[in-house]
Amino acid sequence: MAAIPTYKAHRVAHGDTEEVPEALVPQIAVIQEVLDALGIARLESPGYEADDVIGTLAHQASGAVDIVTGDRDLFQLVDDSRPVRVLYTARGIRNLQIVDEAFVTAKYGIPGRAYADFATLRGDPSDGLPGVSGVGEKTAAALITRFGSLGGLLDALDAGETDGFPAGSRTKLAAARDYLRVAPTVVEVAKDAPLPDADLTLPSKPRDAEALVALADRYGIDGPLNRLLDALAR
Repeated sequence: MAAIPTYKAHRVAHGDTEEVPEALVPQIAVIQEVLDALGIARLESPGYEADDVIGTLAHQASGAVDIVTGDRDLFQLVDDSRPVRVLYTARGIRNLQIVDEAFVTAKYGIPGRAYADFATLRGDPSDGLPGVSGVGEKTAAALITRFGSLGGLLDALDAGETDGFPAGSRTKLAAARDYLRVAPTVVEVAKDAPLPDADLTLPSKPRDAEALVALADRYGIDGPLNRLLDALAR
């Protein structure tokens, strides 16, 4: 955030402390207790965001990976060769969109693994990512398609090339050179966050059934817990 002060600034209340909605705070402990009673692993890495933990787990996985999220930032992790997909929840859990490289290409007109570079150029107001002033979605897509990556674009810019730059975009990119130098460190999801060893196997039954019943009675969460247990059993 020091590199791009506006990035996710809408989440920050004072200084560098992320603002957490008041109603969310008591829910976190309950979620942790439920996961522990179920026997579902939960991981965190000091100094890294949840996106980075997800990115690292996806990178380390030896088989197919499905990432369930409503965060477009994680589109950058899709990789048909492994494969890694995103099950995008923006339209609700009953209307999941399966995001693979073909989806990214069809939606944004860019190579399937180029979402991070595309987002850097276009920006993302929802995360306070400014992008390059005057470079919209179509121009960003054209630039990434022409040069293959942000690195390739910057090499062409530094080499003084003029071919392949949509009208007026070269001047705008040159003016944003400092932003483009630091933005990838902010936008790109880490794939090497230090993670503790953990058994990531999903349980077919609760690790501590009595504790789970007590939690269900205490917080009135029988319905969602029963749906979760049914899903795990299947």
